[in-house]
Amino acid sequence: MVFVNIAARLSRGFSDFYVSEIFPVISNIFSFISGIFPFSVGEIMIIAALLLVIIGIPLTIILLIFGKKFRRKTAGTASAITLWILAFIVTTETMNCFIMYQCTPFSEKYFKTEKAHTRKELAELYSILIDEANELALKVPRDENGCFYLTADVNKEAKAAMKKAAEKYPQLSGYYPNAKPIMFSYFMSQSNLAGIYFPFSLESNYNDDMLRTNLPDTICHEFAHLKGIIQEDEANFISFIATTGSDNAEFRYSGYIEALEYVHNEIYNKDISEGFDYTDKISDEVRSDWFRFLPENYWEENEEKEIISTETVGTVSNNAIDTNIKLNGREDGIEAYSRMVDLLLDYYFPE
Repeated sequence: MVFVNIAARLSRGFSDFYVSEIFPVISNIFSFISGIFPFSVGEIMIIAALLLVIIGIPLTIILLIFGKKFRRKTAGTASAITLWILAFIVTTETMNCFIMYQCTPFSEKYFKTEKAHTRKELAELYSILIDEANELALKVPRDENGCFYLTADVNKEAKAAMKKAAEKYPQLSGYYPNAKPIMFSYFMSQSNLAGIYFPFSLESNYNDDMLRTNLPDTICHEFAHLKGIIQEDEANFISFIATTGSDNAEFRYSGYIEALEYVHNEIYNKDISEGFDYTDKISDEVRSDWFRFLPENYWEENEEKEIISTETVGTVSNNAIDTNIKLNGREDGIEAYSRMVDLLLDYYFPE
């Protein structure tokens, strides 16, 4: 695996061949196997690993101290288990994650010419997304409080949306398993995570506590990872293409709401005055669904689940994601998520 990582970093051709010819076979087989189970296999593996650390290390120390006759065997067994686990982690991370970071970026494949976009184009994109979201906001189901609620079969519609997107982007074709909710979703909420791709089991998983406005977009984002699109901005963009191209209005609304959030942040972070006036166009319906990651009183109702403070978990999670992305060649780290805006600009303003 060390040599494979070196080959991937030295040869983009090697990485491209792997992503186009080898990974689809691995992904289809293993995501089908893990998809047989109704629960997240990856989450169970992580729980098992935590239990192994909590129980296994103290037990090993006790056996080494008091089991004098079996010390060599105990040390050998503990070492073998540790090395096999390490080998498994390095292998799955390499084959199902690290190589994909080194392949030709999605933007280079499908947007052949690089173009510097103007502030005016960013403001225009903002206006377009607001108009689309406003229109769809009147077509989706709403509860007694006027907030969006999801009625669609998310797995069925997400698969259909991804296969429709594959007509334009062939890399997205192939088998898709059902996305699965995480049992310990509160921990994901503390980490501010909506979804997660497990390279250990090749699964797409989601935070079951988040608002359903975000669910269609999240599932399509995680599905993109199963097709070798590992960069977060590219997975965000694919999710936008899939959801907004869906035949289901609820999916289209989810896609536009997510994109609108990223573009809104870019408008205000870059102080694009040309776009400020457009904010007033955002309808009350969109405002009731926008920027809402969790239901009201969520933290108070789930406070008893908090083993480690939310601030600590969030900080550790963000640092881990940032470090992982940087180690794989993206200097912008966690900011890579927001680079979706550049892809949206390429998509809407190609010339």
